[in-house]
Amino acid sequence: MMIRPATTDDLSALLKLLKCIVPLMREAGNFQWDDHYPNKAVFSQDIAKNQLWVADIDGQLAGVAALTEDQEPEYAQVGFDLSQRAIVTHRLAVDPAFRGQGVAAALLAQAETIALERNIAYLRIDTNSENQITQRLFPKLGYTYAGEITLGFRPGLRFLAYEKKL
Repeated sequence: MMIRPATTDDLSALLKLLKCIVPLMREAGNFQWDDHYPNKAVFSQDIAKNQLWVADIDGQLAGVAALTEDQEPEYAQVGFDLSQRAIVTHRLAVDPAFRGQGVAAALLAQAETIALERNIAYLRIDTNSENQITQRLFPKLGYTYAGEITLGFRPGLRFLAYEKKL
């Protein structure tokens, strides 16, 4: 598996990944993503900012994550100090065909690498309250549950926030 920055050449594979993942999320009661978010424009912006990373397994896109310093203002709801720089993982997804192969863990390890390179001491992430897979994964990788938040751009949904101090 290779973790690498995404390029515009990855956009069609990313959109295909969304079409595969969103229905599975809905079946599990997780409405964090839908037909409108994330989308090609969001991924294109991530690529333009050099903050979108993909997991490549034998030439196939196995997963994706936006690794940014963009913290949601709502993170203050759980006491995160938003003046502290943090690497925040957004839009983390793994192709179901590659689940159980460490793809999400590898993408989150890349977040840690970026934080260390930038001398940033915190990693932060949130997940939909219905996403049981990530709620089990994050603590295994050293993230601590910080509490529940709401996000203004996803009204009606509840999210769980996590943090890892390096």
